[in-house]
Amino acid sequence: MSSTIAKPLAKYAPYKRKGNLVFLSGIIAVDPAAGKIVHGYEDVPHEVRERIGKTGEFSVDVKEGPIRAQSWYVLDRIRATIEAAGGSMADIFKLVQYFRDLRDYPAYNRVRGMFFEGDPPVSTVVQVSAMLPDESILVEVEATAWLPE
Repeated sequence: MSSTIAKPLAKYAPYKRKGNLVFLSGIIAVDPAAGKIVHGYEDVPHEVRERIGKTGEFSVDVKEGPIRAQSWYVLDRIRATIEAAGGSMADIFKLVQYFRDLRDYPAYNRVRGMFFEGDPPVSTVVQVSAMLPDESILVEVEATAWLPE
């Protein structure tokens, strides 16, 4: 899958700029144009897999692959979307992260560190019972950024 701006599943904007603030819609690990949900390491670029934790051990990769791959995909879409709005990851100051299971947070947090070096954004983390389009979605992230005009 290529690194492109997040594409909403329905009729809403991927982001809106209001003055110096940019609000990103919640982003999940799905490519609606291709009708494909990220399920594991095989769904992210080959060069990223080991960086985000692929070990080559089937039992480990099956357990950790889905959340790590979805985390990378979501954060990479946030990166592409904020860049399309004229900013960078350093401009993001707030994240709201929704998890189906909070036990996935540590794996997500390790991947998140690859995107936010140095001073991380303020964050809210919550567990929810479900996310669209189905139960295979493990994480959704929305972001807010400040961009000088």
